[in-house]
Amino acid sequence: MSEPATILVVDDNDDNRGILSALLQARGYRVLEARDGPTALVLVERERPDVVLLDVMMPGMDGWEVCRTLKGHPTLGRTRVVMVTAKTAYEDKVEALRCGADDYLEKPLDLAEVERTIQRNLDRARREP
Repeated sequence: MSEPATILVVDDNDDNRGILSALLQARGYRVLEARDGPTALVLVERERPDVVLLDVMMPGMDGWEVCRTLKGHPTLGRTRVVMVTAKTAYEDKVEALRCGADDYLEKPLDLAEVERTIQRNLDRARREP
């Protein structure tokens, strides 16, 4: 039996992070949590999650900066990053692409869409050399 995929949930809101983590754990994922960008970067380096669900609007180091830092890293840059945000403007989606994000989810989250997005990114990661 294969090990479950590891998902890192990054959100400064304890309730949002906790609810999403609990739902993903119930679906069989191994879930890690970070409440800020610097902690997220440390966890990515230490734990090598398969997918990072990254909130955009966080104090200090926002999700855009975390994504740019991660994607610019020589060994961690292939980590799949899904931006998770209430920002729904076209410009925000363009900014996500500029930062190197692999996908984009809008809040409020639909769990079925979250699962499809995670699976799509896991599939893409498996196909990459």
